Amino acid sequence: MNFTYWLGHSLFRTVARGLYDFRIVGAENLRFEGSAIIAANHVSFLDPPFIGQAFDEPLYFFARKTLFDHPLAGKILRQWQAIPIDRDKPDTSSLKATIRLLKSGKKVLMFPEGTRSPDGLPQKAEAGVGLFLAKTGAPVLPVRIFGSYEAYPRGAKFLHPAQITLVVGKKYQPDLAAATSTGRDLYQTLADDVMQRITGLTV
Repeated sequence: MNFTYWLGHSLFRTVARGLYDFRIVGAENLRFEGSAIIAANHVSFLDPPFIGQAFDEPLYFFARKTLFDHPLAGKILRQWQAIPIDRDKPDTSSLKATIRLLKSGKKVLMFPEGTRSPDGLPQKAEAGVGLFLAKTGAPVLPVRIFGSYEAYPRGAKFLHPAQITLVVGKKYQPDLAAATSTGRDLYQTLADDVMQRITGLTV
């Protein structure tokens, strides 16, 4: 964990546990070696840092490519192990870099819905997470964050008081050998299964 990541990790851990009484259900499921896609619901800008601070090791995650245009922000995001991605036209370099990370034993945080839910409720998964599963065979750790929507919903300008809880499911290995579809249909099937597992997690 580099210094900049450690500093951000420490800051967000202090904020999460100090201001929001951040709690983890299933914390024992966080501790494992090797690669994984950390798959979570997405309802707030708080989700990436608050999920990241729950882990004692650094995670990689996606960030909108335009955020890297600012020299200082881009430098910090890279130190925080953010992967630049254009949601409208994903480029092959970002996809290949993510696949390499997963194949080399790293953990990557992904939001199957692709963007923040407008109402805090689970949305349909996009096929992207299924593509990474099909290409890497990586295991999945489903997690669901509660309370971050109430703390900082989409469109909000200020933080609000809330109790934030992260529910951590059990890591599982998708059965690619049993797949009956290929290409985008396979990716969507895998993504839908991931989202169903996330939605099934309760406090």
